[in-house]
Amino acid sequence: MRPLVHFLLVAVVVLVLACSRPPSGQGAGEVASSSEGKTQFRVETVVGGLEVPWSIVFTPDGRMLIAERPGRVRVFENGKLLAEPLATISDVEPSGESGLMGLTLHPQFAQNHLLYMAYAYRGDGKRVRVVRYRETGSALTDRRVIIEDIPAAQFHAGCRLRFGPDGKLYVTTGDATERELAQRLDSLAGKILRLNDDGSVPSDNPFVNQKSARPEIWSFGNRNPQGIDWQPGTNTMFETEHGPSGFDGPGGGCEVNVIEKGKNYGWPVIHHTQTRDGMESPLLEYTPAVAPASGMFYRGAAFPEFRNNFFFGCLRGTCIIRVVLDGIRVVSQERLLEGSYGRIRDIAEGPDGAIYFSTSNRDGRGSPAANDDRILKLVPVK
Repeated sequence: MRPLVHFLLVAVVVLVLACSRPPSGQGAGEVASSSEGKTQFRVETVVGGLEVPWSIVFTPDGRMLIAERPGRVRVFENGKLLAEPLATISDVEPSGESGLMGLTLHPQFAQNHLLYMAYAYRGDGKRVRVVRYRETGSALTDRRVIIEDIPAAQFHAGCRLRFGPDGKLYVTTGDATERELAQRLDSLAGKILRLNDDGSVPSDNPFVNQKSARPEIWSFGNRNPQGIDWQPGTNTMFETEHGPSGFDGPGGGCEVNVIEKGKNYGWPVIHHTQTRDGMESPLLEYTPAVAPASGMFYRGAAFPEFRNNFFFGCLRGTCIIRVVLDGIRVVSQERLLEGSYGRIRDIAEGPDGAIYFSTSNRDGRGSPAANDDRILKLVPVK
C-alpha cells in the first residue's frame, strides 16, 4: 500500500501546484520567444491598478511618467507607484476614447524639465489641445498652450506626441469622425502636425505659403494615427493608423505608413490597399483590424536581435506586432503575446533596454483582469 499512498500524495501535490499557478497573461513571469526562436524573453508586471495608461515616458533620472486617460500624470519611481499623481489636469474631457492621451519630453528635458501633453477638452464641442509644463519633481508649473482647437469627437482624436530627429514636435490628429476633414487643408483634423517647441510654425513646413492651408500641417489624409517614430540610421518617419474597422467602411484597413513631407495619405478617398495618383498607399495593411495604438523602433542593447525593428501595440489585435525592415522594405513580421494580456496600447523602450507596454482593458472595450490596467515589460532570458 505504501507505494500507492506515495503516488497519491505526489499526485495531489502536483494538482494543487497546477491549480495555484497564476494563469497565463496575469504577470506570472511566463517565458515566450520570437517566431524564429532566437530571442527568448520573460514577461514581468511592473505596476498594476492603473486606469487606461495611454502614454509612457522615461525621464533621464530613471522615473517613469504615465498618462492616465481620466487626467492624471502618475509617477513610478524606485520600483513603486507614488500614491499622489504628479498632476491632475482639471479641464480634461474623458468621455469615449478621449481624455488625457499623449505625453512626451522635450529633447533637452534634463536641462529644462519641459513636458508636453495632449488631451481632449470641452470647447465649441469636443476639442484637443497640446500644453507644455515645467516639471519640478513634485508638480507641473508654467503652463503654456502650444496649440488648441483641434477638432475631436468621442472617437478618432489622434493625440500621439513625439519630438523628431529635427528637434520639432510632431502631433497626430484624428478625423474627429468627420472623414472629409482629413482632405481639407484648412482643418487640423486627420493630419500630422509639425511645430517648434514653443508652438510656432517652422518656416520649412510644406503648406506655410499656401493660401487657406493651415501652416502646421506636415501630412494629411490620415484617419486616426496614434503611433509615430523615426527609423534609426535613416530618420524615415513611420506611422501607425487605425482603419475603418467596420464602423464607417469595410472591416480592417489598419495601416503602417511611411510619412513624407506634404504627402496625402488618402483617407477617405482611398483606404485599405487602394491606390490613386497623388495619394500614398500603406506600407502594411491589416484586415481584420488590429487597431494599432502606438509605434516604436527598438534601439537598445538588451535584445540585439530586435535592434531597429518596429514595434506597436494593438487594441483589437490584443498583441504586439514586430516588423523587421530593410530600409522601407518589410522583411518579416510577427505577433507577440497574442491574446495573452488583452488590449495593448503604448509601447516604449526603458532605460534598462527592456520593452515596456501598457494594457487598455479598462477602456470600456476590454475584459480587465483583477490588477488591470498594467504596465508590463519584456526582459531577456539569459
